This record gives sequence, C-alpha cells and structure tokens, in this order.
Amino acid sequence: CNTPIPEDKSSGEPPNRVYLSHQASANSTARTISISISISICLFFFFFFFKLCVSISLSMEALSSPLHLTLRPRHSCPVKWCSSGSVLLFPPCLKTPAKHNNMGIIKASVAVEQQTQKNITALIRIGTRGSPLALAQAHETRDKLMATHSELAEEGAIQIVIIKTTGDKILSQPLADIGGKGLFTKEIDEALINGEIDIAVHSMKDVPTYLPEKTILPCNLPREDVRDAFISLSAASLAELPAGSTVGTASLRRKSQLLHKYASLNVLENFRGNVQTRLRKLNEGVVQATLLALAGLKRLNMTEHVTSILSIDEMLPAVAQGAIGIACRSNDDTMANYIASLNHEETRLAVACERAFLLTLDGSCRTPIAGYAYKDDDGNCIFKGLVASPDGIRVLETSRKGLYAHEDMVTMGKDAGKELLSRAGPGFFGF
Repeated sequence: CNTPIPEDKSSGEPPNRVYLSHQASANSTARTISISISISICLFFFFFFFKLCVSISLSMEALSSPLHLTLRPRHSCPVKWCSSGSVLLFPPCLKTPAKHNNMGIIKASVAVEQQTQKNITALIRIGTRGSPLALAQAHETRDKLMATHSELAEEGAIQIVIIKTTGDKILSQPLADIGGKGLFTKEIDEALINGEIDIAVHSMKDVPTYLPEKTILPCNLPREDVRDAFISLSAASLAELPAGSTVGTASLRRKSQLLHKYASLNVLENFRGNVQTRLRKLNEGVVQATLLALAGLKRLNMTEHVTSILSIDEMLPAVAQGAIGIACRSNDDTMANYIASLNHEETRLAVACERAFLLTLDGSCRTPIAGYAYKDDDGNCIFKGLVASPDGIRVLETSRKGLYAHEDMVTMGKDAGKELLSRAGPGFFGF
C-alpha cells in the first residue's frame, strides 16, 4: 500500500488524493449499511415482542370474561320429518351462557346440551295444515300455551306437526266439485285419533258440523275481525269496479252475495290457494279484485294490502269466520285441561250459535250460507243468517235476538235455520 504510484501528468492532481478519496467513500457506505441492518434487526425484535405481549394480554382478558354460546339462531325453527310424511317444527332455542372459563369444558358442555336436546320428548304435539295462515294460528296457540303453563315454556316441550289435507292436495278444482266434508280437517283428525298428535288447531269455518268419534273441541281462542276485505289495484270499492270486471273468490257465499248486489260483475270461482298465492294472481292481472277474510290478513300482518273493508250488511261472513278451534282426544284429560285454559267463552258461544244454524241447514261447500252471532251493547245475542242460490238471484235472510247463554243461543241458531229451510222450499239446497 506504501508503494508510490506513478504520477499522471495529464490530470495535474496528485494521484494519491484520488485513491484515498475512493477508499474513504467505501468505508463510509459500509458503516451506513451496517448501522441500518442493526437498527432494522432491533426494530423487528421490538415489534415482535410488543405484538406477543398484546396477544397474551388479550387472551388472558378473553379467558377471564363470561362467554356466551348460541347453539342455534334465536328465531330458527328446526324441522323434523315424521315417518308418516308430516313435519315436526321445534320452537326456537334460547341463548345459553357458558358456566366455565375453560374452553375444553365449554365444548364438552355444549356437546352434552345438544345431546340432551335430541332426547327431549315433547309434552304437546300440535297438528296443523302447512299454509302460512295455518302455521300462524298454530304458533298463536303454542305461544298462549307457553305463556299460561310454565312447564310448556321449556325448550322442546311443544312441537308443531304439519299435515297435508285433501283440500291442500287438490288445487285444480273448486271445493264444491271435490265434494265431501272436512276437506281441510280429515287428515288432521285422523292423526289426532291415531295418537300422532296431541291437539289439533283448526280454522273453525273449515270444521264440519259433526266431530269425529273420540274427539272433542272444548276451546275457541278469542275471535278476530269477522269482516271480509276488498282488495283491488284498480278500484277503491266493489261499487267502483267497471261492469264486466272479474272478481276472484273460491267461496260460494261471497260469490252469491256479490252477484246479488253487483250483477254486472264476473266471478272467477276456482280462485284458490293461500293468501300469498291469491295476491300474486291479482298482481298478475288474472282478476281485477278479490275478497279475503280480514282475520287471516291480520294474523299474517298483511293488512297493508286491504283496499277497503266490507261491512256486515254488505257481506255477511261465513259461519265461525275469524275463530280458531282446538281439538283433542275425548279420553285425554291432560290435553283437555291444557286447551280449556285458553278458551274464550264469548267466542265459543257465538260459534255454537252459528254452527247450530249451519247444522240445521245441513250446509256444505255447495251451499252459500252465512251466519254471524255477536254480543250487543246490552249484553244480548244478535244473530243474522243468510242462504242464497249460487247465482245470487235468490237471497233469504233472517235474524234473532236473545240471551247470551249457550242454550238460548243454540236454540236461536236452530230456529233461524228452520225458518230459512221453510222459506226456501224444496230443491233450493239441492237435496
């Protein structure tokens, strides 16, 4: 390194200055790189240990805090198919807090709880049709039972069993053409008698005037609004529908009263299906209007579709419209006591009066019959009854007033039926 370097005559600068300058620059760069690497390594270990400390802190906090486990969504409704083809719907499960801080113990606890749930035997199995309205009525019954009897509020104590009826299976024909009675109740009653369900929830207007052997119906829930609703996208009322407009309804009762007052309208008879299906057909322009029970729309929270509500004088309701009935086996005192606790006596008496009227007329799906009993401001029973020809040309009406007591009201219903039978004459009812 001390060997002299020959001078470069052309540069005019001492060659050693140039050499020493390059060497200093190289040393400086090496030191800078070394320092940067050292700093980077220090920062890496600093942040690594910082994150490690934070993670440990959070983990300790989580283990020391209460932990809540939800086995199923709160509003879910698990489904179980029966061998007969019916469906079991379990009530929603509850949010269960964990009682241990150890995660292994918590998992074991959940497993035990789920296993216990599988082994739960329902105290009551509710039989119902599967339409949205029928399920709403079954859920109303379930909720009332749970609120009234603490043992039924336990998870899995009540199951809902969906059963398809003849009326649900055959949708291509009008009900009058299918014939027979109990189109929406027969299969449910059979399941009740065979012990597949413990109680049956029915729309009372679907229940025949007779009950199958080995069954009783001791309970009616509080009655909903009995009136009919007018629904249309083009008119505010029946009176505003243009001549030739088509109204969809599967009810001969509605058809006959409609044509009696508005002969210029047409009626599409086989306008069947659940509430949602009929509203869809209306929106698609199949008909210009339809009539539905206001009670069903209220139970489904669908009253926003109502255009106007028909008064009792404009459209007398069906017998027992808006009433829910609950049946059980005649030898099952436990179930009888459960459902009797839900009975609304004013509704039960009104339904008994109306069904006595229907029984006397021996009405069926082929007969337009309407009847309504209610309590007036003085506490008396007012009954209004109606029979009509399917084309609406002949409409016969009657009314009664008497004490709001079971025996008096049943007598009123029978007496009103006998009167209309006499006035109608032979052949009016097709028998």
